[in-house]
Amino acid sequence: MSKLSLKMNADSEIRKLPLSHSNADSQASALRLVLTLFPEWETGHGKIEFVRFKEGITNTLLKGVKKRPGYTEKEIDDEAVLIRAYGKGTGVLIDRERETQSHSLLCKHGLAPELLARFQNGLMYRFIRGRVCDSDDLTQERVWRGAARRIAEWHAVMPVIPASASDAADGSDDPPTPLAQHPAHPKPSVEAINSITPSKVAPNVWTVIQKWIFALPTTNDVERQRRDNLQKELERTVADLIDVPSLGHDGLVFAHCDLLSGNVIVHPSDTEAPPSIETVSFIDYEYATPAPAAFDLANHFSEWGGFECNYNALPPRSVRRAFIEEYLSRYTSYTSLPSDIDQQSYVSRLFDEVDAYRGVPGLYWGVWALIQATISQIDFDYASYAEVRLQEYWDWRAEEEGTRVKQRRERPPRERRWAEE
Repeated sequence: MSKLSLKMNADSEIRKLPLSHSNADSQASALRLVLTLFPEWETGHGKIEFVRFKEGITNTLLKGVKKRPGYTEKEIDDEAVLIRAYGKGTGVLIDRERETQSHSLLCKHGLAPELLARFQNGLMYRFIRGRVCDSDDLTQERVWRGAARRIAEWHAVMPVIPASASDAADGSDDPPTPLAQHPAHPKPSVEAINSITPSKVAPNVWTVIQKWIFALPTTNDVERQRRDNLQKELERTVADLIDVPSLGHDGLVFAHCDLLSGNVIVHPSDTEAPPSIETVSFIDYEYATPAPAAFDLANHFSEWGGFECNYNALPPRSVRRAFIEEYLSRYTSYTSLPSDIDQQSYVSRLFDEVDAYRGVPGLYWGVWALIQATISQIDFDYASYAEVRLQEYWDWRAEEEGTRVKQRRERPPRERRWAEE
């Protein structure tokens, strides 16, 4: 089956509900969605209840359950439904059509829960039983080895799919309307966004960053200068890294790109004692896109520090190497490495690739946070977070170029931790 056929089949099987979720009337609007999807819940025995999970950075998440008499907790969870409503204004950051396509294809490969329906401002899908990780969990060996295996499965199994002609026709791949625009910066075209990597499948992580930079406000000299500087840095970073040989299709794999602790679910264990290696799943696929494997891994390592950016929690060299060994061991159980190199040599190569990408997540999330500072209604200091993440990028640049050493400055905490054995 062709990649385009996979995409068309994925879209055609998803039910679309002409309803929306409202935070102002959350319970009632959630009930309408559930009863439209499962009308038998209205008459069957047992109450319908909703659990509101902690509000996410870019969405609102509700769990709907039917408390049938005599059912075990597992049986109730097996038919539970998650309702995820998109955050206001997040279309600037996230291609929702692409997210739906990704979720559906992940489900077909056994890597995501069943996608039940779309509604006007969100998705409905099955619940994954398990425990949501926190940042400390990611540092536990039995968890990070499970995460390494799951990332490898994503990278080895999932196809790298470009945007199709049908995407462009229905507008799903339209560039964002900038948040506040100066006349000198007209709305960019899809071609302009994709030109950052003209020889690569699009969209990809580089075109995503490009789209975000184009969406930054440019209403005054400071904003215009900031956007111009970030544009130069993106172009420089792509030039430095784009041709590095790597895993996947033309150096790209299907990557999650948002493997923070809250998106890692540890499955329940059948034994009283915890397993030596946990089985984990990943949730929330809104940022999933083709990317270098090294970016997805470096980005995941950066999330060990959480939103607080606790750099002391980041994995040192020995742990990163062990993680990559676990990753490649699982990766090669699904597909083969290039024939000109043995697995241990590839561990060293990928280790170096991840090291080279360690500053890119700072650029990625720094630009993201600049946009969130303008659109988000979540109680979080995105402006300060943007500066912290962008500083990670600048510190990486200073280290790579040797300017820190020349200026006799102390090595920053993140770079110092990254260099520890």
